[in-house]
Amino acid sequence: MEGWTLLITVGLSLLPISELRGAIPFAYFNGVPLLQAFFISVGANALVSPLVYIFLSTFHKLFSRMKWYRNLFIRTVEHARKKTERKVRKYGYWGVMFFVAVPLPITGAYTGTLGAWILGLDWKRTCIAAAAGVVISGTVVSAIIFFGIEPLFILLKNM
Repeated sequence: MEGWTLLITVGLSLLPISELRGAIPFAYFNGVPLLQAFFISVGANALVSPLVYIFLSTFHKLFSRMKWYRNLFIRTVEHARKKTERKVRKYGYWGVMFFVAVPLPITGAYTGTLGAWILGLDWKRTCIAAAAGVVISGTVVSAIIFFGIEPLFILLKNM
């Protein structure tokens, strides 16, 4: 694997906009075997939850003194709360896992972890739930790449 491909794959895995939906296809379509793309992307994306908690417990306190940051953070928190609160309150850590597992925009490790933090869930259990959701999400994205999108629609149509 070329160094730049690895670096970009890890970077895409860590970005809230792309996460696994962008990282696994990028790596695969740049010549990385699918299983290797899965492990690299999932490994990097699983780091998001602990990194978010580290940020929230340290840098957030410092940055919250700045008005622009407070305004941005309040909007972000409100958005995450609206997206996650119902599922997380009802299902707890299972809700975090399933929320993170859905490989769609606005779901993923960032929003799931932020929602759990807002609701005061334990950070260790949240990180485990988010990591499990990342593995599921990576499996879904990899299956879509491996089988193509058509079998997925056939499966969903028959449900």
